[in-house]
Amino acid sequence: MKICFIMYPWERVNPKQDSSLRIIHECVSRGHEVALTNPNNLAIRDSITFGHCNTIVTEGKVKASVASFHKHIKFEKSMRPLGEFDVSFLRANPPLGPMVLNFLDSIKDDVFIINTVQGLREASNKIYTAAYTDPKNELIPATHVSKNIEYLTSVIKDSPSEKMIMKPLDGYGGSGVIVVEKSAMANIKSLLEFYVERGDRQSNYVILQDYVEGAEDGDVRVLMLGGKPIGALRRRPAAGDARSNISAGGTVEKYTLTKQDKILCAAIGEKLVRDGIYFAGLDLIGGKLIEVNVLSPGTITDINKLNNTKLQTKIVKYLEKVIDQKNKLKEEFRPENV
Repeated sequence: MKICFIMYPWERVNPKQDSSLRIIHECVSRGHEVALTNPNNLAIRDSITFGHCNTIVTEGKVKASVASFHKHIKFEKSMRPLGEFDVSFLRANPPLGPMVLNFLDSIKDDVFIINTVQGLREASNKIYTAAYTDPKNELIPATHVSKNIEYLTSVIKDSPSEKMIMKPLDGYGGSGVIVVEKSAMANIKSLLEFYVERGDRQSNYVILQDYVEGAEDGDVRVLMLGGKPIGALRRRPAAGDARSNISAGGTVEKYTLTKQDKILCAAIGEKLVRDGIYFAGLDLIGGKLIEVNVLSPGTITDINKLNNTKLQTKIVKYLEKVIDQKNKLKEEFRPENV
């Protein structure tokens, strides 16, 4: 199997924690050819989509230690057509520029892209969760998305709860997530102006979400593969911080899915697969879905340590099965076999 990871630059990889590195190491260990490229290194030449790739060179037995593998890794640089790969694994950090998906459109019929181009178009921002049909808010807390400051102010004012969660639409890793309270209404308009008008863009969308009781104790991250949960953990926020993201200083604990969690995962998992989202991270609080992470969900390393498992093995076996089925179907419908 030939697999190309379209990901963040290699120099940003943290060998102690990085989830992508675990998947890459597993692929190489199982004898697959692995190349890495960056969303900024895609190109089209003579109507063919290429990537300026670093292909991993294997010499002898692959080192069993992920850290040692990372330290001694060797690359061969070349410009390779993306259509020659069996799998394209997108592990870029959000937000995802639409141009990357435009490049991938040209190979989507020949290469298994995880997640699919259409799925990423629909789900690579927080509107995907906000727009999920759940009229009674049994699975997802009431969520509002807007850049209209007057409307957002009225949402906070009219909320039956004293607290709401506010975050930027394009944030990730817990960036910009805060708790707003009615007791601070005098400061809300100024705060919203900052969120909406920040950066170089004229205006930015903001998410307001009902506060779920227990949020102060952190959240649960569930990794989904093929519409089913394969691992989970609880994340606890650092003292004095509302965010439980590990990148924001949160800590992790072992976690077993509850009956309500499993019901939610089944409902969301069916939709994910239908939408072409095969690998994702769900963030849950109190048995409700807060976010769906579809670009580069992490926590593989921590879930592995807490449960003495190797989720990367399940992920690569899943890819092998998909490609095997795809090759059998292709063989069945070859002209000479019809």
